[in-house]
Amino acid sequence: MSKHVTHWINGKPFEGAAERRGEIYDPAVGAVSGSVDFASSAEVDAAVAAARDAFPGWRDTSLSKRTSILFRFRELVHAHRDELARLISSEHGKVVADAAGEVARGLEVVEFACGIPHLLKGGFSENVSSRVDAYSILQPVGVCAGITPFNFPAMVPMWMFPVAIACGNTFVLKPSEKDPSAAVRLAELWSEAGLPDGVFNVLHGDKAAVDGLLEHPDVKAVSFVGSTPIARYVYETAARTGKRVQALGGAKNHMVVLPDADLDLAADAAVSAGFGSAGERCMAISVVVAVDPVGDELVAKIKERVAKLRIGPGDDPESEMGPLVTRAHRDKVASYLDSGVAQGATLAVDGRGTPVLGGGADGFWLGPTVLDHVTPEMDCYKDEIFGPVLSVARAGSYDEAMRLVAANPYGNGTAIFTNDGGAARRFQNEVEVGMVGINVPIPVPMAYYSFGGWKASLFGDSHAHGMEGVHFYTRTKAVTARWLDPSHGGVNLGFPTNG
Repeated sequence: MSKHVTHWINGKPFEGAAERRGEIYDPAVGAVSGSVDFASSAEVDAAVAAARDAFPGWRDTSLSKRTSILFRFRELVHAHRDELARLISSEHGKVVADAAGEVARGLEVVEFACGIPHLLKGGFSENVSSRVDAYSILQPVGVCAGITPFNFPAMVPMWMFPVAIACGNTFVLKPSEKDPSAAVRLAELWSEAGLPDGVFNVLHGDKAAVDGLLEHPDVKAVSFVGSTPIARYVYETAARTGKRVQALGGAKNHMVVLPDADLDLAADAAVSAGFGSAGERCMAISVVVAVDPVGDELVAKIKERVAKLRIGPGDDPESEMGPLVTRAHRDKVASYLDSGVAQGATLAVDGRGTPVLGGGADGFWLGPTVLDHVTPEMDCYKDEIFGPVLSVARAGSYDEAMRLVAANPYGNGTAIFTNDGGAARRFQNEVEVGMVGINVPIPVPMAYYSFGGWKASLFGDSHAHGMEGVHFYTRTKAVTARWLDPSHGGVNLGFPTNG
């Protein structure tokens, strides 16, 4: 029996009839596995109204009460992590181990948010003038919206809503319609943890739902993760209506390999970072920049490792890489193999011939692919492919490699592999990229730091989670206070009355 996924509004599943629905697929067999309701303007209004009405009570809920609910939510997600991982795998296609990893990384943000009483402490200055004190307090902004992509249906939403809710805001999540079930399951766990109705809502849909949230006057802040063109659109649309916005965009992450690097370590890193989750992640390594003379040897080592990868359904424990999320996306990714060769690249590994262990013949399969001798003018270099295609570019020197990274319009993540501490330190200092790995291929920060890139990888001022997340979901209020002194008969003691 196919499943039906609907919205979660005001603490329960939506009971109305949807005007439109979308299809949910099992990517391993290429067949429809269910349907998901798409929100109309009425459902958008209902979800935002539920969040708006719940805000005053949640804002005034004590920090200790908020924290206790967060701790219970954390325990419930931890207890259901295997269930969530299998749910993600069934709709996204990634192997269960990858899905479990994203749940674990999302839980780290929940755990960070459990420390919100400490994180919301303001400042206090006594006697800024005679018997006048000044202090600052952090207050929630109101109804917040999160618009999240298909590639991490649990982790990316958990970059947003735990911090927002811990700060006293209410939240409307619009997850990807391609894999919507994890978001609803998280809503159920929130309810079980004791979160009041309306504080967390889930709204499914396409551009109509997104635009409804971006333009709604009761939504005060919008968080987004997705491609750069959509991030720019979200930023411009929401900012034009006076909302605060953090819009994290696309990536073209480079991994620079210097001649003194451990090439076995670098090859292992390139394969795991390039093909994990079928390359459908914004922190995937897209381009390996091999600095002469290590290119040929490094490519040989990468090919050797790629040949051993097991491709199969996400629920098979033997599988190391699953299918792509949709047929259309698979076909678009595969098109870069032909265009890359036509534009002068060498097809070192052709993923179209990779054997699949299990799964259906109609599944959305594309094996790991390596394009060598890639140059910046090629489409496979310029575009964010978002699939299992690893490009290898050659550089004659460290300086040439740095120029290559600097010229790229994206600035999300990058890595350098070297045993030279001086080169590594220079790299981290000079590279114009938001997240840097040194002998670490995917430098995703821990939850108590903040996630986000530079240049065309971020629109807005704030990165996700960490203290930047706390600042994004709060407003600072400065208070100057003077109290009459009863020992002086309550008379005005001559304190200054203006600045």
